[in-house]
Amino acid sequence: MIYSTEVEHMCPVAKGAYHGPAPIPEEGKWVQVKQIEDVSGFTHGIGWCAPQQGGCKLTLNVKDGIIEEALVETIGCSGMTHSAAMASEILIGKTILEALNTDLVCDAINTAMRELFLQIVYGRSQSAFSEGGLVIGGGLEDLGKGLSSQVGTTYATKVKGPRYLNLTEGYITRQALNADDEIIGYEFVNLGKMMEYIKGGMDANDALEKAKGHYGQFDDAAKYIDPRQE
Repeated sequence: MIYSTEVEHMCPVAKGAYHGPAPIPEEGKWVQVKQIEDVSGFTHGIGWCAPQQGGCKLTLNVKDGIIEEALVETIGCSGMTHSAAMASEILIGKTILEALNTDLVCDAINTAMRELFLQIVYGRSQSAFSEGGLVIGGGLEDLGKGLSSQVGTTYATKVKGPRYLNLTEGYITRQALNADDEIIGYEFVNLGKMMEYIKGGMDANDALEKAKGHYGQFDDAAKYIDPRQE
């Protein structure tokens, strides 16, 4: 250690009492975090790339400083899906400090990792007051039975109005309109369920029909349109 001349000539003064860092809530406990191994928590965060072409929702389950579970959901530029695949391999098994300083391929995922790091080390995790935290596998619960991200995609023009393409329930097949051409409901296909039916041996057309549902005043519509073609 190199000291300046001014410091070398200073007389020593005792530091006094040491109280340590303020405790933060972690999985139902109050913990004084002094090293990465002291950190545990389950949380979500959002990141975006510099040109704001795409975004990432990152979910991490951290136990004793180690990332045990990672869910990477991306939307935007086409390359992000490949980045997400690589990031899911990169993240698991790393400490959260290692992950913070690792290139996660896509800047949106890197930004999400930064936001999650801040949440976790400051005790702002989703599991801060949950005794024992969340089990490994808790990240999949956000996806539901079909293990599919909850993505909403709508499109509209002033001259032709709105089109519902994908909503939480799934892929939109028909919009229901009233006599004034206002949307009063829609028909959707739950793609996760449809694929499960097909994997189980059901004919694809039968699976498509069985996985359909509708929302709103669908049965009372004056007419129906295909949002992708009409």
